[in-house]
Amino acid sequence: MKLESNVFLLPGAFFLLVAIVYGTLTDFQELVGFPAMLLSAGLAFMVGIYFRMLTKRHGDRPEDREEAAISEEPGDQGLYAPWSWWPFVVALGCALGFLALAVGWWVMVPAAIVSLIGLVGWVFEYSTGRFAH
Repeated sequence: MKLESNVFLLPGAFFLLVAIVYGTLTDFQELVGFPAMLLSAGLAFMVGIYFRMLTKRHGDRPEDREEAAISEEPGDQGLYAPWSWWPFVVALGCALGFLALAVGWWVMVPAAIVSLIGLVGWVFEYSTGRFAH
């Protein structure tokens, strides 16, 4: 996963450098561009460091090596729940949140509640009930 981590670490370094130059040229008075570039750098660094930690934990994968065969890593590639209704609940909460922009901010309260219920249900879907691990 070194390639994946570099895909995020190099743009993170670029955003940080550009943010410093931009802040210097604007005397750090511009309150939108400079923080936005710093946040972009932070997000890129966060994902890149996470991939770097995964590299240390799991080592090289077959797709990281040029001489690897396709049959080296057969089987399941992840856990997927095609029958889950929780993504629909989260999407309903987000739709209510966008509706709050048009109707009124008071709609944001039920939107946040529905979104939070959907997110907690989605995260803990395999922790309780018939499919608990």
